Amino acid sequence: MTAAEIFELLSYPFVARALLVGLMVSLCASMLGVILVLKRYSMIGHGLAEVGFAALSVALAFDLPALYVSAPIVVAASFAIMFVSQRRKVDGDVAIGIASSAALAFGVIVTAMTRGMNLDVCGYMFGSILAMTNEDVVLSVVLSCFVTGAFVLFYNRLFLVTYNEDYARSLGINVTGCQFLISFLTALTVVLGMRMMGTLLISSLIILPAVTARRLVSSFRALVVLAACLSLLCFTVGLAASFLWNLPTGASVVCVNVAALLASGLLARLRR
Repeated sequence: MTAAEIFELLSYPFVARALLVGLMVSLCASMLGVILVLKRYSMIGHGLAEVGFAALSVALAFDLPALYVSAPIVVAASFAIMFVSQRRKVDGDVAIGIASSAALAFGVIVTAMTRGMNLDVCGYMFGSILAMTNEDVVLSVVLSCFVTGAFVLFYNRLFLVTYNEDYARSLGINVTGCQFLISFLTALTVVLGMRMMGTLLISSLIILPAVTARRLVSSFRALVVLAACLSLLCFTVGLAASFLWNLPTGASVVCVNVAALLASGLLARLRR
């Protein structure tokens, strides 16, 4: 693809919106993913996406605004998962599994009961760059600024909460508040990202960049920076590949992330 063709593509409004929203969501997902992967909550993105699918099924079935219906439901689900895992001493993956399976079943039932209505959830399951709106652009930019600002302002607190909660509590840090803040930001990231990546693929933006970066660096600061850079690069390459070979955007981005993960494993072996 030549430079002229790239500029021609970017001249289309839907391409420019997709690129900007995708980059902002990838940045947020990768930074939050470092904390979630280290604390073994990496599958929360998948669980919240299933909850988002159920919320979208209800919104589309009754002709309600999808974003404004799914956002509060997914945020509430993230708080419920965090509350159950913290207060009831249930493993995080168990709480996520319960929420995701129940939400998916509910979404399927709603879809089946409203089959006679104009209901199309396929685009939300696998993503579509045509679904991006100017409102999504604004929300994604605001969210990325908020997430980046949180990491800059509360870096030490997030570091301690991630690696040693007991020591963080002994220093007077509100560990529960930090955990719920991370859940809240993750839920919003999932809601914005699943329109492009789909509910089945959005969790890859949270897991893959963090796991790839973890194979190459060890410090928390380097993990956050490298995961963010890898996520931005992989999304850009995946979006370009989807246009070059007429592939689904979400699947292309995931494939590029998987390729980066495999390359990081090979590089780690060579370094050893």
